[in-house]
Amino acid sequence: MVKTIISNAEVSYRALEIARLIRIDMVDRKDKLDTVKLYPVPRGGIPAAYAVKAALVGLISIPVDITDFPSETDYIIDDLIDSGMTRDLCLEQYPQAKFFALLTKKDSIWVVFPWETKDGADESATDIPLRLLQYIGEEPFRGGLIETPKRYIKAWEHFTSGYDQDPAAILKVFEDGAETYNEMVLVRNIPVYSQCEHHLVPFFGVAHIAYIPDGSIVGLSKLSRLVDIFARRLQVQERLTNQIAEAIEANLNPQGVAVILECRHLCMESRGISQQGMVTTTSAMKGAFIDQHETRAEFLSLIKE
Repeated sequence: MVKTIISNAEVSYRALEIARLIRIDMVDRKDKLDTVKLYPVPRGGIPAAYAVKAALVGLISIPVDITDFPSETDYIIDDLIDSGMTRDLCLEQYPQAKFFALLTKKDSIWVVFPWETKDGADESATDIPLRLLQYIGEEPFRGGLIETPKRYIKAWEHFTSGYDQDPAAILKVFEDGAETYNEMVLVRNIPVYSQCEHHLVPFFGVAHIAYIPDGSIVGLSKLSRLVDIFARRLQVQERLTNQIAEAIEANLNPQGVAVILECRHLCMESRGISQQGMVTTTSAMKGAFIDQHETRAEFLSLIKE
């Protein structure tokens, strides 16, 4: 994730761009305005709207007001268009208004505005758990929760740390020791901790990985690290299983790869059907583990011992 910090100067520049677009729109409108009303989308749109208002004062001769009522506004102002859902909802509910934002977010960019920092530190991410606490009816500023937003963000940085890691970088391959070895290498019961991308709750279990070398081997601890890299992302178990197998195949070029994951999913156990103890098993087989029945059978037998 790339972080982009927006300066006050850039906010002013972009607010001026919006003000110029509003001035052009005012000329083209059939209904002439005697007052320009700006509605700020709550939170981020408030400082953005005041920046646009300040820019408009120098461009037009009629008053500019900030309104609390979107049904009465001429222009809706936000700081950022992210998914576009807020913009689309506003335009659907208030068709009389036009929508402007200081920035349109690009993929994999985390935007930080000046009003989202405190003493130079990014405070914008902690708004997410804070708003969630408010949404469920909690008081986020009581003693037990006052530090929770920061702890939550720190935990999620760990849960998703796999996005910043390259699987190929950790799969260091050795040829010394692999010259004549062509039997199965198996590591069982590798811990798996991941987050379900559908509900943002954990699933966990174990992975069993086997491969048959073809002139190259990899350090055994690297297989555990490989699992962790892909698990520390938002996942579904099926994709996670395939990603592990494909990374081993691409970097070791072995005769075959086999991966089995056995996991419990809290999205099933703690909500929905709420049945505990169910295990989901997924597998990915490649090369000799598909072509040779005996090899596949040996792998399945060994992981059950």
